[in-house]
Amino acid sequence: MKYENIVKGKFIERPNRFMADVETDGVIRRVHVKNTGRCREILIPGARVFLQYFPISKEAGVPSAARKTAYDLISVYKKDVLINIDSQVPNKMVHEWLSSGADGIFRNITYIKPEFTHGNSRFDFYIEADEKKILLEVKGVTLENDGIVSFPDAPTERGTKHIRELISSLSEGFDSYVMFVIQMKGVKYFTAAKDHDPAFSEALREACECGVNVLAYDSIVEPDFIKIDSPVEIRIT
Repeated sequence: MKYENIVKGKFIERPNRFMADVETDGVIRRVHVKNTGRCREILIPGARVFLQYFPISKEAGVPSAARKTAYDLISVYKKDVLINIDSQVPNKMVHEWLSSGADGIFRNITYIKPEFTHGNSRFDFYIEADEKKILLEVKGVTLENDGIVSFPDAPTERGTKHIRELISSLSEGFDSYVMFVIQMKGVKYFTAAKDHDPAFSEALREACECGVNVLAYDSIVEPDFIKIDSPVEIRIT
């Protein structure tokens, strides 16, 4: 996936989960944070960040499409590793990945439907491949500690609900998958973040035991580009 109009900056502070103050070219700007997670270990004062700029409407004199700010914060350096924190991009990347063959995970894909509603649930993707009916839920991963990446970085009742629903879907004849898209390179392995959300960790462990397929892939991340790259070892206990 390609980003346009990238601007580099320095992170100052995050007054709320939707906004941050970033210095660019000597000016402190209020920008939109495209991730409502905590991101406390990466969004620290002085961190190098990248913003996507959206040109201002000449007629209205305000950001186009009724935006409150002309900038989105999309990535940040943690030491020498660039981490994409755009929470909207994992699904877009997975759609591209599925359309380009899905690394052979799903063979002979004939149908892909994003945002698929089944019963009382909405899954990120419904896929038909090799006469199989497949449900796929996608989770973006930005939490890293000494090369170990994990999910979530904060309690997520919604995430736990998704895992429980994937387990239930097995009895209805679906092949069910959860895919963790690690929005960085250079990691050792993926695991559930028990200390952040024990309930999610337990649900994921049960899902593995019941037959839900768990995938984890890292990403090539550049200031103006991100793409799913290679499978990452998974350790669920």
